[in-house]
Amino acid sequence: MTSSPSQSGTAAGAVNQKLQSSLPNAVSEKLPHIPESKEELKAEIKAETKVVASAGLAQLRSFVAGGFGGICAVVVGHPFDLVKVRLQTAEKGVYSSAMDVVRKSVAKDGLRRGLYAGVSAPLVGVTPMFAVSFWGYDLGKSIVRSTSTVAPDGSLSIAQISAAGFFSAVPMTAITAPFERVKVILQVQGQKKLAPGEKPKYAGGMDVVRQLYRQGGVRSVFRGSAATLARDGPGSAAYFAAYEYIKRMLTPRDPVTGEASGKLSLPAVTCAGAAAGVAMWIPVFPIDTVKSRLQTAEENVTIGGVVKGLYAKGGYKAFFPGFGPALARAVPANAATFLGVELAHQAMNKAFN
Repeated sequence: MTSSPSQSGTAAGAVNQKLQSSLPNAVSEKLPHIPESKEELKAEIKAETKVVASAGLAQLRSFVAGGFGGICAVVVGHPFDLVKVRLQTAEKGVYSSAMDVVRKSVAKDGLRRGLYAGVSAPLVGVTPMFAVSFWGYDLGKSIVRSTSTVAPDGSLSIAQISAAGFFSAVPMTAITAPFERVKVILQVQGQKKLAPGEKPKYAGGMDVVRQLYRQGGVRSVFRGSAATLARDGPGSAAYFAAYEYIKRMLTPRDPVTGEASGKLSLPAVTCAGAAAGVAMWIPVFPIDTVKSRLQTAEENVTIGGVVKGLYAKGGYKAFFPGFGPALARAVPANAATFLGVELAHQAMNKAFN
C-alpha cells in the first residue's frame, strides 16, 4: 500500500521536527531539510540545479580568463624568461650578466628570434596552463569553503586563499611540466654555437617531443614533473595570497565602517599582479634552477644529483643564477596576467550578464 501525498508530507514534517528538537542547533542546522511536498521537492531541485549551473559557469569563466591572462604573460615576459633560463643552464663564464645574454642572443639570431627562442611551446601551452591554474584556484576556493569555516560574507582568509592557490598547482603540473621541458630545451639550444653547415638538434617544439618520446617514452617527456610541482605548489600559494592581500589593501574603503566602498582600479590590479609575481619567485627560485637543470640535462639525472652538483660548483649562490631577470620578468609579466584576467572577466560580464 502506498501513502498519499498528504501522508508523506506529514511524515516528512514529523521527521524534520523530531531532528530539530532532539539535536543541538549547530548539528540540526547542517542536516538537509526533507521536502514535505512535491512542490517543495521540485523547488529544491530547481534551486540546486541553478546553484550547480552558476558554479559551473563561474569556473568556465575563470578558465577562459586565465587563458587570456596567460597569453598576455608570455608576450610580455618571454624575453626575461629566456635570459633567466640561459643564465641558469650555461656553464660558468659563458655570460657575464643578463645584458650580456641579451647582446649575444640578439647578435646571433636577431631581435625576434634571439629574444623569443622557444616561445612556440609556452604560447601553445600557456592557454591551457594558465586556464587550468585559474580554474584550479577557483575550484580550490570552493573546496576550502566546503571544508572549513569562512566569514559570514563568504570571504576567505589569506591562509585559506593560500591553500586554494596551492591546490591550483596540482592539476596545472600535468600541463606545465612537459611544456616547460620543451621550452627550456629550445631556449638552451639557441645558445649553442653550431659548426658551419650544422643544423640544430631540434627543429621545433613538436620535434623535441618526438625525439624525447623516442629516447625515453612518456617519462622522458614529463621529466621534472616532481620538481615542477615542488616549485608551483608553494609558488602558487604565495602568488594568489599576495595578490588577494594587496588587492584588499588597495581597495577603497569607507573611513567610518571600514567596508569596501568601490571597485579596484585597473592600475591597482596591475600593481597587485606585479607584486604577486615577485612574491611567488622569491621562495621557489632555487627549486626552479634545479628544475631547469633537470629538464635540460642530456643524460639521466636525479633531483638529488642536480642539487649536489650545483652546490659542489658554487655553493648556495649556484642556485640563484638569473634571479635578477626572473624578478624583472615577474613584474611586467604578472601585471599583464592579472590585468588580462580582469579585463577578460569584465568583457564576459558585459557580454553575458
